[in-house]
Amino acid sequence: MYITLSAETRPDPGPLTHDAANRMRPATLLKQGRHLFHEGDEVERIYQVKTGVVRLTRMLEDGRRQVIAFGYPGDIIGFPADGCHHTDCEALVDTTLNVFRRTALDHGDGDPELHVALLKAALKEISEMQDHVMMLGRKSASERVASFLAVITQRYGEKMGSHRRISLPMPRSDIADFLGLTTETVSRAFSALRNEGVIALNGAQTIIVMESARLQQLALGDD
Repeated sequence: MYITLSAETRPDPGPLTHDAANRMRPATLLKQGRHLFHEGDEVERIYQVKTGVVRLTRMLEDGRRQVIAFGYPGDIIGFPADGCHHTDCEALVDTTLNVFRRTALDHGDGDPELHVALLKAALKEISEMQDHVMMLGRKSASERVASFLAVITQRYGEKMGSHRRISLPMPRSDIADFLGLTTETVSRAFSALRNEGVIALNGAQTIIVMESARLQQLALGDD
């Protein structure tokens, strides 16, 4: 999942809408804290998150970490770069994944419908990545945090009366590394949103969005 406010609904489930998915083996379980793959590993499989959340990261030469994306249900992860994985992938919670052979992307693997679906998913990822890069370059810290929460709310929020509830399985440091901010800046942004009545906190990982429209305005820089 990248931060792009152009997506108003949950991610398109892609290949799972096709008959070919019904012929796959049962979904693979990845326990919390376990790695699915590491940067530099040869790509043999491509995955679609069915339940749970994964974190995709890269390490810079000086040891600093960049969170590239979070994989939520419906997201396709593991696309190859020169035949290899270009990130580490770790489960933030117990996660189930549907598995596709890489050959299904390369030349169809006997299933042209699945090939087209995976290719569309790859192109969608490129487009969303470009939107995310633009967001990092143009938005203020508070706008980035508001954008992150707005997208999560749009796609995965649960109705709770007139409000929406979201669960964030990642710590604030992960959000900071994803948004190009410090952990302290993210924490201050959360506190500011809470003080303004836009969100309420129920523990560290559960957020109640009290004012969805206001959150959207802040994400778009409309003060």
